[in-house]
Amino acid sequence: MVPFSFQSEEMHLVGAAGSRGCAIYWPREQALLVADLHLEKASYYAKGGQMLPPYDSRETLERLAHAVRQTGARRVFALGDNFHDSEGTGRLDPHARGMLDAMTRALDWVWIIGNHDPGLGAEAGGTRVAQIEVAGLVLRHKAEKATGLPELSGHYHPRLIVSARGRRIARPCAVRSDNRLILPAFGALTGGMDAADPAILSAMQPACAIDALVPATGRLIAYPLWRADA
Repeated sequence: MVPFSFQSEEMHLVGAAGSRGCAIYWPREQALLVADLHLEKASYYAKGGQMLPPYDSRETLERLAHAVRQTGARRVFALGDNFHDSEGTGRLDPHARGMLDAMTRALDWVWIIGNHDPGLGAEAGGTRVAQIEVAGLVLRHKAEKATGLPELSGHYHPRLIVSARGRRIARPCAVRSDNRLILPAFGALTGGMDAADPAILSAMQPACAIDALVPATGRLIAYPLWRADA
């Protein structure tokens, strides 16, 4: 875990350096925040004849359970696109179903509804909301410009993409501005958008500075993406 600050709140990026997505731990709220799990994405594509290894939900939930143990979180906020479609809960295999049931019973679990799973039902466990305010921060799926409160969201699957020594390197990252924080996708089968893409930079406005936050070994890399005087 590597610490950083957002709106004077101490936060931690949770996840090893590499290609896997990161979570955010909010110590004061004992809360783990994840975005874009896209559970049962493989089984969704299988319905259309595109066969992918059917273990994405297990891998995602195992990593999520590890993050809960690592942080000692008592609450989980999942920031939308939790399942790849609203019927995904019915396709969970028994092992994944058991993991999810155990976590939603043991923790104060809140599903924020995303554009992929608008019909997410009670069978997912936990509580379902369109958005929620916690300690003066709004948690929602997609960033909204017309808001007076600072917010945390997902949706864009940001990845920092840089070239080094002739190699292209892409890593999941959080994107932080003065009053917005976009989480990376956590799901095993989620792709990503360049954190410097105009769609992401526009979603972060108004801002004075926008940075990509990437966990490295024991430290945080804050990579500048945009500055107001640029």
